[in-house]
Amino acid sequence: MTPVIELVEHAPATGHVLPDAVGRALAAARIVDATPDPYTPDRWLLRAGSKVGAVSVDVPGGGSGLPVTVRVTPKVPVARLFFLLGYSLDPKGPWRDGEVDAGEHREVLPALAHAVERQVDRALRQGPLQGYRATEESALVVRGRIREADQIRRRFGAVLPVEVAYDEFTTDIAENRILRAAVERLLRLPGVPREVRRRLLHQRARLADTTPLVPGQPLPSWRPSRLNTRYQPALHLARAVLDGSSPEHAPGGLRIDGFLFDMNRLFEDFVTVALREALRGSDLAGALQDPHHLDEEDAIRMKPDFVLYGPDGTPRAVADAKYKAEKREGYPGADLYQMLAYCTALGLPEGHLVYAKGNAPHAAHRVRHVGIVLHQHALDLDREPAALLADIAALSRHMGADLPV
Repeated sequence: MTPVIELVEHAPATGHVLPDAVGRALAAARIVDATPDPYTPDRWLLRAGSKVGAVSVDVPGGGSGLPVTVRVTPKVPVARLFFLLGYSLDPKGPWRDGEVDAGEHREVLPALAHAVERQVDRALRQGPLQGYRATEESALVVRGRIREADQIRRRFGAVLPVEVAYDEFTTDIAENRILRAAVERLLRLPGVPREVRRRLLHQRARLADTTPLVPGQPLPSWRPSRLNTRYQPALHLARAVLDGSSPEHAPGGLRIDGFLFDMNRLFEDFVTVALREALRGSDLAGALQDPHHLDEEDAIRMKPDFVLYGPDGTPRAVADAKYKAEKREGYPGADLYQMLAYCTALGLPEGHLVYAKGNAPHAAHRVRHVGIVLHQHALDLDREPAALLADIAALSRHMGADLPV
């Protein structure tokens, strides 16, 4: 059986016997914090950070010859993690009430595979979506329009074949290609339950007429429309699968295959999207990852996670989301310095740091001589989705948004 190492997000380091190549690969890919034990040969100290999920590291010809699987369990329940993910991708989708079909699975990857398969099944229940795709090819009959410039350049006056361009009504469109890529990605990952794998194989067969995506190439673009409404939840999840993939290859012939959520990015995306949604219906606007410069020469670039703008386009408030491990000493000072820089550049009297709930209490600090107040807010991710969104709405009011309670 494949050796499995179980870790918990931000838990203390634990020792494990590993081939040196595997330990170095885990450290180089920044999957976990991995350091060799100075006192015991072939033993590595592993500590999970903010990345959760599962990866498999294969060392050809090394150790036992079996890949090593590392699973990192999040501190928040899997259902809550799915709510944070889904809401940040599609606030108006089926995620708002927190009811995401993850089956009975309590680990990230099995739950994700189950949810993707169920959503793909719902999307394909009426058959694969069809649409028009622009096609250019060399043909023996004229179809669509002749690409005259290509005909002259490539055929040198020959009549056949003809360089043509036409719109083809087909199932080989971006939406189906993305779903197929996500299904095939999940089929390659370690730890997908047998029953879920069987159903994923069935979904892949239903998408067999679509062109596989080339690994490493950008995903094809698609636009939400009335026609692809039934596809949209599945497409959002498929994007998460394809964006969260770990590197498949590493130097020295190693193979790293798996799926990881970065809880830092997940928390940041959820907070900023939820703040923006809380402003709907008001005359205020929120900008995510808003670029600014600290200096007059525009050499020092900064991108606050969220900037609140008034009707006249002037900044009203600034916020930064920080998913941190619990610390006995409280919130890091570096975050306060960063927020002070944001407030200075934007000319704001207050700034807001938003953390996942830890040991430190909510606080406000007034900076000497300049009078800027730096607020620190804590969101409890263990709360139900409705209560969590209510906390975000309260935070927006604290930031100066005149919204109804």
